[in-house]
Amino acid sequence: MLKRRSVHKRWLHKKEEVPPDHPRLTPKLTMRDVIFHSAALSRDMPYRVVLPANIAPPGQKLPVVYLLHGGGGGFRDWTNDSDVARSPEQELILVMPEGNSSYYVNSAERPQDRYEDYIVKDLIADVESRFPAAVGRSNRAIIGISMGGFGALNLSLRHPDLFVFAGALSPAIDVPSRPFSIKRIGQWREHSSIFGPWGSKTRHDNDPYLLVGSVDSTEAPYIFLTCGEQEGLFPANRKFATLLGQHHFRYEYHPGPGGHDWNQWNQRLPSVFQGLSEHLGR
Repeated sequence: MLKRRSVHKRWLHKKEEVPPDHPRLTPKLTMRDVIFHSAALSRDMPYRVVLPANIAPPGQKLPVVYLLHGGGGGFRDWTNDSDVARSPEQELILVMPEGNSSYYVNSAERPQDRYEDYIVKDLIADVESRFPAAVGRSNRAIIGISMGGFGALNLSLRHPDLFVFAGALSPAIDVPSRPFSIKRIGQWREHSSIFGPWGSKTRHDNDPYLLVGSVDSTEAPYIFLTCGEQEGLFPANRKFATLLGQHHFRYEYHPGPGGHDWNQWNQRLPSVFQGLSEHLGR
């Protein structure tokens, strides 16, 4: 799980503790922060959108890329810590939702935290009602880092009808199957509140290692997977890549030097968006 900004609090509860906002934009782009009511969460939630300042011809609809932040982060991270905002110059809409520390899963123990439904039902519908978003699976992609990488893979495998492309940078892919560790008792308790006790249905249904064996690979999104060789998550990601191959998924896997941080992820982003351009909007 992404450790940076580990003291970040829930957006609605501690607005004053949100880190400084310094989005990296170019003159060709415009940015909007939206607050909307999520029926799944029964509360208002924010998301950030970056899109071309001028869309030509008028009325044109653009493909949408949903970008999921890591644990301890927030919906501003992608614009503050990466140059991903330059991508809308390629005629894309980037959507960055707030995910708190949810792993983008419907929590097993907190009925008010239905984050999967929030993303796949509420968020997508709101974006497509407010912005010039092209609808349909072929016009949607989802990409995430760390916790968000888990979310991108899990949501795209659970809803293969929604996304044509899923990108995962250093995904915390093994969290539902991660064994108990007394050294990480706090993390274990937090994960248990989301996924339930060991062997629970929520753990089983949200385990990407198991999902690749139950999803029709011909209907699944194209998967772009990368992880740094200096990361603790490297063995887990290598195992997942092997499973993708065994089950005949369309995917690419890019191991390489680097740790669990934006220094590595920013180096990978051009390749991610190159792969994205070959599948999105077709």
